[in-house]
Amino acid sequence: MLDDYAKRIAEGVISVLGETDGTTVGLIVLLPKADNLLLPDNLAVRPDRQRRGLGRKLIAFAEAQARRLGFAELRLYTHEAMSENIALSLYARFGFEETGRVHEAGCSRVFMRKRRHNFP
Repeated sequence: MLDDYAKRIAEGVISVLGETDGTTVGLIVLLPKADNLLLPDNLAVRPDRQRRGLGRKLIAFAEAQARRLGFAELRLYTHEAMSENIALSLYARFGFEETGRVHEAGCSRVFMRKRRHNFP
């Protein structure tokens, strides 16, 4: 949430989801690491476009990118305060499993992963 988006844009790690009229409705940040593709806490869908499957579409894009780049895992972390994503098992419904919780950089983070054999 506190990411330097100008830097991320320059790095080419932000992908946007748009509608045919050119409206940006969502974005995702994907960072290639040594052994996984990381989705840091940067997946967003405009509030007026939520509950339309766009988050699922962005996760599917991340899975396709991980597969294309040859990674065995797609990992993510989210802030513990994003309880609706964790409590409602949003990520679990997408096939992610929790791997740990850590307090770092002033945040309580929940780490999750999805292994390649679970990609659609």
